[in-house]
Amino acid sequence: MTNIAVGCGQITWIKFTPEGAQWQVPEEQVLAEIAQAGYQGAPASPQEGRTAAELQALYAHYGLLPAPGYLGAGFWKPERQVDLLEEARRHATFAREVGCTELYVAPGGFDYVARSGKTRRELAGHVGLNDGLSDDEYQQFAHTLNHFAALTLQAGVRSCFHNHVGTVIETEEEITRLLALCDPAVVFLGPDTGHLAWAGADPVAFCRKHASRIKTIHLKDIDATVRERGRAAGWDYGTFSDNGIFVELGEGCVDLAAIITILREAGFAGWFIAETDVTQKPTALESATISRAYLRSLGI
Repeated sequence: MTNIAVGCGQITWIKFTPEGAQWQVPEEQVLAEIAQAGYQGAPASPQEGRTAAELQALYAHYGLLPAPGYLGAGFWKPERQVDLLEEARRHATFAREVGCTELYVAPGGFDYVARSGKTRRELAGHVGLNDGLSDDEYQQFAHTLNHFAALTLQAGVRSCFHNHVGTVIETEEEITRLLALCDPAVVFLGPDTGHLAWAGADPVAFCRKHASRIKTIHLKDIDATVRERGRAAGWDYGTFSDNGIFVELGEGCVDLAAIITILREAGFAGWFIAETDVTQKPTALESATISRAYLRSLGI
């Protein structure tokens, strides 16, 4: 399957604090360990103070390729539209300079306050019918995303919508509603299998339905027992994470073998990105190694 490249997300090596994201070890060690675990690349996004050529050289030093980067933002906010269209140009230019033809585009909104008075972070994994965006916000989201994606496509980069628990587009119903407003000729898909399962969707059925539109994918697995406990208790995002919702590939409830078969049969060509956001294993390297071994057992 030479048309598929397998990357590893750096998130397992990152600690998220109120002050922001912080490497738990130096970035160079992260890249070295991703290579050691057997991956071909890692996601890359524009960075202040580092050119695309410099980042590409850093990755190459460890035998890695830059994989599709990620942008999460408030697409539903009219006041963000102009800035986001500038971001489209910046991210697309960077992606092409490092050799990528896809970009993950995700909603923000962890702190979005639903009509219930709770934030989407608090509602993670148990979103109700009245917890979503308003009609006008959906329209604005789609309007901005369509323009954003058209701009990146002009540069040869496909914007791939990425679902995420804890944001304003989490459930399959929310994804479906947004996609109905988006132009399928410019807005592609880059789903997260674990976040689909956590939100209550069937990742296999989702990928089967949208196989032709999926151009890159985050392969993630979750613990269904933790999901059900958290739903019953009304946990927030952080409590799910602290209690082990994320597991290594092959150790949870997501049928990754079926998903890979579906994509393979659909002629998928691009990046698979393995991710375990927070591991319960002793080290991130051990986590990444387990997931890579599992993917090899599936023939990739």
